[in-house]
Amino acid sequence: MLIWIGALALIAFVLTFVQARAVLWAAATAIWIAAGFATGLIGSTTTLVLAAIAAPIAVLTTFRPLRAAVLSAPAMKAFAGIMPRMSPTEQAAVEAGNVWWDAELFAGKPDWKRLLATPAPKLSPEEQRFLDIEAEHLCDLSNDWESTSVWQDLPPAAWEYARDKGFLGMIIPKRYGGLGFSAYAHSQVVQKLSTRCSAAAVSVMVPNSLGPAELLLHYGTDAQKDHYLPRLARGDEIPCFALTNPYAGSDAASITDTGVVCRGVWNGRETLGFRVSWRKRYITLAPIATVIGLAFRAVDPDGLLGQGAEPGITCVLLPRDHPGVNIGRRHWPLNAVFQNGPITGDDVFVPMEMVIGGQPQVGNGWRMLMECLAAGRAISLPSSNVGMSKLAVGMVGAYVAIRRQFNMPIGAFEGVQEPLARMAGHLYASDSLRQLAAAALDQGEKPSVVSAIAKYHVTERARIVVNDAMDVVGGKGVCMGPGNFLARAYQQIPIAITVEGANIMTRTLIIYGQGAVRCHPYVLTLMRTAQSQNLKDFDAALFGYAGFLFRNLARASAFAVTGGLLIGRPAGAAPQLGRYYRAATRFSTLLALASDLSMATVGGALKRKGALTGRLGDILSQLLILSSALKRFEDEGRPAEDLPLVHWAAQDALARASEAWRALLANHPSRVVAFVLGAVGVGLTRAGPDDRVSADVAGLIQRHGPARERLLAGSWTPRIEVDPIAATAAAFDLHPKIEAVERRLKPEIASGRIARAPQNLTLLDAWAGEVEARGLISSEERDLFARFAVLADMAIQVDDFPQDFGLAEGLTRRGGKRAAKREKVTQ
Repeated sequence: MLIWIGALALIAFVLTFVQARAVLWAAATAIWIAAGFATGLIGSTTTLVLAAIAAPIAVLTTFRPLRAAVLSAPAMKAFAGIMPRMSPTEQAAVEAGNVWWDAELFAGKPDWKRLLATPAPKLSPEEQRFLDIEAEHLCDLSNDWESTSVWQDLPPAAWEYARDKGFLGMIIPKRYGGLGFSAYAHSQVVQKLSTRCSAAAVSVMVPNSLGPAELLLHYGTDAQKDHYLPRLARGDEIPCFALTNPYAGSDAASITDTGVVCRGVWNGRETLGFRVSWRKRYITLAPIATVIGLAFRAVDPDGLLGQGAEPGITCVLLPRDHPGVNIGRRHWPLNAVFQNGPITGDDVFVPMEMVIGGQPQVGNGWRMLMECLAAGRAISLPSSNVGMSKLAVGMVGAYVAIRRQFNMPIGAFEGVQEPLARMAGHLYASDSLRQLAAAALDQGEKPSVVSAIAKYHVTERARIVVNDAMDVVGGKGVCMGPGNFLARAYQQIPIAITVEGANIMTRTLIIYGQGAVRCHPYVLTLMRTAQSQNLKDFDAALFGYAGFLFRNLARASAFAVTGGLLIGRPAGAAPQLGRYYRAATRFSTLLALASDLSMATVGGALKRKGALTGRLGDILSQLLILSSALKRFEDEGRPAEDLPLVHWAAQDALARASEAWRALLANHPSRVVAFVLGAVGVGLTRAGPDDRVSADVAGLIQRHGPARERLLAGSWTPRIEVDPIAATAAAFDLHPKIEAVERRLKPEIASGRIARAPQNLTLLDAWAGEVEARGLISSEERDLFARFAVLADMAIQVDDFPQDFGLAEGLTRRGGKRAAKREKVTQ
């Protein structure tokens, strides 16, 4: 009898675990009752009683019209009353783009084979040549010091080169004269420019991101495309896009800039159009733009658009010289000095032909912007911030190898290794996420949640990387000058945190708010069908939702009891990383369960619970970052040298997910839900990277090798003949040879025959001369020490200026002493 009763519990658990359909439940229950009767465990009376109980339930759950009428109809009424109605702008935002791997993670049962089968991003030969030649040369023509301290803009020669070589038209197809590059190539170019000069990166990425070119490609009329796209591709037109209003920043859908539908005279004829007034700010490239994308709220009080038209946010293209356009002044965003400024207009007549897509697209502007931003967020800010992180990691890794204190490289101290490991580990994770997002775009996906996660977490991790870099280099990073490779990045990090959706909003509203609705297999359908009163589809979604919730509860319980041993490593994945796949799968199941229980208990108020949704979003984000690192390792052929980086990134992601999980349990509005989640999540806590892994990671960036090269791949190549800022990298290139000679001389130093190499680099040449005189090194090796001494000294020194910083003499502040040293080294 106990076995028979236990069999029922086991059957119920298995059916719940696999989310079986109602008909399978009915069949399994019938077989269980029949087995009890056949074995004599129950008599005919008990059998009839059990059948009488089970049969109505089976009929009610398997016969859908009856189920819908009895159960789903009142549930739909209650659901419609609880859930807030989506406004058209909210609906456009939620439905922008599509779902991808994020949906797998949100569903609680990720298909790792699908992720690992996604093709790795690759450049075409043409794209690789452009990156190696044109992008490299544009880096040579621009740098942060001259952009910020001399030109207050990208240098004129760099602007001319960028236009001539098609940098402003990378996303425009070749049939319009553009380069027609892939999303990955676009990302790689922005990343490389960001390792050199932020003004160059921003000036290139803005025309290729959310703006006139992309909107025209997707929504423009043929006439608009034929006119503007070739001119944008050639750089004859410089575009900007004006959305943000002083009173509608993060809440951009509520812009107060208004265009009233009216009739007016344009080019000598009366035509339908808008009378528009606007106040815009933070508009990148606005001061030099020749064509302006403008978003405003259209209203039609006189019904001129025709019956049934629903005007709303509308996007138009205006020439700079359009009557009434006010443009030219500049903002000064944290010394980044890329062109950015306000645009205003009062009572400006805009003919209907200037609407992007023509009159049929009036009122569709918000949907257009959200759909384009769903993809664009995955490129511009992630790429530029990975570039800044590569600059910091590459230069600081070199600096700590050549800089000595207490007669040893400062990178050998454990206190320094800790921030070095964070820098390299966060870079590996961020770059992995950037590459995965670009790969998704090139596969035709527009994963809005993935792009939001990439924007938020890459920019936040870049902030950690640059802050750690400043701590390591100390005064070298604080004193401004042409030899400071880090200060401008440090100043400009907050810009990325702010734009394309401020990070607070991105974390609390977009990542989880949009993810919970779009990525969940049933929630959006429930919301739509409840709003439209579609009972049939609501019924299917409601019972699917119930089965989904209990499936994840069963899975979470089983994983808690077994410690995750039921979770297998995906076929073909690296065996040494199996524990990370298991942990990610378990976290995915708990995220799905926590989301459903939270939505069920908090209801429509969930979107106002920013702390709660932020923590759920953090878990989703860390799972995506972990997935990115694991996939990157497979895509790159499982290089053994990179394992410390993968371990660090994976352990850090799991630790951050654990931290969010603990905070979720401690602060959940429903203590019952918190108790249930705590029970099924037992044993899930993960610590961050240990000291051994951190030491290994810190070591990788202090020496030449394939792991460091892969980590910094796509960066500008520092060359002393281009800029003295390259002294750090040039000294680092010589450092292995210096170390080899020093190792050979160790016995002589230990015996006292010669002194240790001086820490003061100005004395190194004289020391090498004495060692050469003793016949212990060759003349070539003595020259090696002399060259290293000059380069390393240049790397360590900081710039100084006249008392008035040269202003009285009209100097350009390019650093005379460093230029002289560069000339000496070059000779």
